[in-house]
Amino acid sequence: MGEHIEFTRNHSDQSTDSGFQFEFYCDRCGSGYKTPFKRWITGTAAGVLRTASDLFGGVLGGAARVGEEVKDAAWQQARDKALDEAVAEMSDTFIQCPRCSGWVCREACWNEKRGICKECAPDLGVEMSAAQASRSVEEVWAHAAMAEEDKKLAKENWRETIRASCPECEEPLETNAKFCPSCGAKLKAAAHCTECGAKLGPKAKFCGECGAKVGDG
Repeated sequence: MGEHIEFTRNHSDQSTDSGFQFEFYCDRCGSGYKTPFKRWITGTAAGVLRTASDLFGGVLGGAARVGEEVKDAAWQQARDKALDEAVAEMSDTFIQCPRCSGWVCREACWNEKRGICKECAPDLGVEMSAAQASRSVEEVWAHAAMAEEDKKLAKENWRETIRASCPECEEPLETNAKFCPSCGAKLKAAAHCTECGAKLGPKAKFCGECGAKVGDG
């Protein structure tokens, strides 16, 4: 095995006692590339010894323990060799960006023309299309006309108290309506105080401005 292994940060070790397998990921798009499973014969033999020791114990149990001790060192050595081979196998699939140092897949995330990854140098055609779509959405929002039913919620009506539910049937109100669409109750009273002329609420018993009793006079 070499002195070091490149781009081990973006890989997942899926090895087991029976063999070795690794999955590598692109730093940009996250696409995964899995190496073929390579069986480890020694691990299979150790598994047989463990099963035998469970059934018979004694001498076979001691043989299984020896097998495990050998496997611990042999498995690690074999695993390192398998990882080294997996990295070499994937070397043509990934490339390191000289600008951001990320390891990206050549297929989707490498800008061959610029010699850096598409995170650092996106495809201009793709960016132009995305920019046009974004600008179109901005134009829609900027020039959208207010629906007729929503005009009742315009600025000139902000000073008016708008009910969220009908005072009679308590149904939620979708718009700033004058009558409840569920029970027909009148939501906005046109009554005014006979003393000071202030507008009165639907069920007001006293004027909120001067305190005069509603209905007197």
